[in-house]
Amino acid sequence: MLTNVPQSVKTGRIVGSSDDRVTVRTGSSQRAGGDDEDSLIFGQPSRRFRQERARKTYEGLIEAAANLFTERGFDATQTPDIAQAAGVSVGTFYRYFSDKKEIYIEATRRDLARAYRQVLDRLKPERFEGTGRRAAIEQVLQIMLGFITSMPERQRVLVEMTMRDEQVAALREEFDAAARDRLADLFRAICPIEDVPDPEAMAYVVYTSVKESAYHIAGVTGAPSVSRRRAFAALSDMVMRALFGIERAATV
Repeated sequence: MLTNVPQSVKTGRIVGSSDDRVTVRTGSSQRAGGDDEDSLIFGQPSRRFRQERARKTYEGLIEAAANLFTERGFDATQTPDIAQAAGVSVGTFYRYFSDKKEIYIEATRRDLARAYRQVLDRLKPERFEGTGRRAAIEQVLQIMLGFITSMPERQRVLVEMTMRDEQVAALREEFDAAARDRLADLFRAICPIEDVPDPEAMAYVVYTSVKESAYHIAGVTGAPSVSRRRAFAALSDMVMRALFGIERAATV
């Protein structure tokens, strides 16, 4: 445990008490972005329909497509399959979408928007006020890992499409950038500046490491060589050492 209160305590950045619990520094957020009009994820205008039936058909097509892309992959899913799964004709499909890529883009955009609101909002610094350092780090990792490990098949398709399609890659990069910004805000708020002088760079390294580890843990890029429990423990140790120093990570 820390015995000396660091200079950062005087600025309100982090508590140096005996249990090393997190205190959030107010006014530390520098995150840009959000639901602005230039956003690929949030800035797209919502389709509006005069009839409720048309809206339900549109939503049903997107849901059916998302499920089929997850089960079969992009290449093995064809527009007649989507139409059949949605209970409509192929002609009806083409009244709403020009091809299967367009519906995949929309389904992916919705997935990422949902993940942003449900996952990244849980990384706000104030959520970790008063939490022990180790517990806070484990919460952060669980949130980040959960996004990928809860939908491994869908993530596998997303990884493949990101490598093949510029529009999908742009959507994914916007989500990743938002995640890195949110992590940088968190590190800026709870970590001593002497340990993390560059929160943005640290967020990049931690996010990339966690994302790649999550892909392996979930089996997205192949079967993992160690158990999820062991991988999570090692990942937690690595992040603790990166954020709070080797000696302190061993004693918290």
